[in-house]
Amino acid sequence: MTATSPDLDSLLPRLGELRGALAQAVVGQQAVVEQLLIGLLAGGHCLLEGAPGLGKTLLVRSLGQALELQFRRVQFTPDLMPSDILGTELLEEDHGTGKRAFRFQQGPIFTNLLLADELNRTPPKTQAALLEAMQERTVSYAGTTYTLPSPFFVLATQNPIEQAGTYPLPEAQLDRFLLHVRVDYPDEAEERDILAQTTGSHSGTVPTVMDAEAVKALQAAVRDVHVSPDLLTWITRLVRASRPGDGAPAEVNNWIKWGAGPRAGQSLVLASKARALLHGRFAATREDVQALAAPVMRHRLLLSFAAEAEQKSADDVITALLRTVPFPA
Repeated sequence: MTATSPDLDSLLPRLGELRGALAQAVVGQQAVVEQLLIGLLAGGHCLLEGAPGLGKTLLVRSLGQALELQFRRVQFTPDLMPSDILGTELLEEDHGTGKRAFRFQQGPIFTNLLLADELNRTPPKTQAALLEAMQERTVSYAGTTYTLPSPFFVLATQNPIEQAGTYPLPEAQLDRFLLHVRVDYPDEAEERDILAQTTGSHSGTVPTVMDAEAVKALQAAVRDVHVSPDLLTWITRLVRASRPGDGAPAEVNNWIKWGAGPRAGQSLVLASKARALLHGRFAATREDVQALAAPVMRHRLLLSFAAEAEQKSADDVITALLRTVPFPA
């Protein structure tokens, strides 16, 4: 399917319907909704960070209902084992012959849309099992490889407030997430609407507007969205400028210990393509890159001690990069 095929022309309006469907259950959080849809269209996974009670679970469940995708939620705890997510083998007996055989019982990861709630509360061994499946889209058990359903989309959450009893994700594992989405408190008008909508007798229902095949068709179309050579050069320079060294901006040399790798550039290109398609365009623009630079790069930058001492964030560095790295003339 090309970016101008008739099938795609019929699918694009349904992206607007998808936004409307989510708005019936989720009040506000328009930027968060857009970034999740971008992650879905780009075929990547999203890490959501926000305080409890901001509607992260509701948003993911509503997305699964609107897309007619199978949805499962796993609450990550310190005693969770890899087999609790991936599955395990069960010994079964054939009552007719008396023979026994092992059968693989699939775990909750065999779904289209997985909410990994509080991922940083589980030990590294279990984190690694999930993140391997995210990267390969397969699960290997007892010498057999099982393919995960398509599309497969992981939304992991972590609480930025509580640090006791948590196992922060290493940078190499954070790099597996396409976007790091910040979920902030709603404004006063949105919070009033939330109170009104959730305390009455009628709760918002989410209509189904798209099936799995339509999602896969849109994901394929994202790859055909045009990125100009100048834009590709700018993205490359932005990512390379995030690494400390000669020629890097002063903010990078002062506040960054390790910069973003090539996967950040790949993610920024794909996310920009997905945002363009979400807005009904078949070519990515500088605006797409500027809107997604922070969600794509903030979890791929390792801050130095000086940055922490000066209370600087990765977003401060990304803002400086967008300001100081010139667009190719």
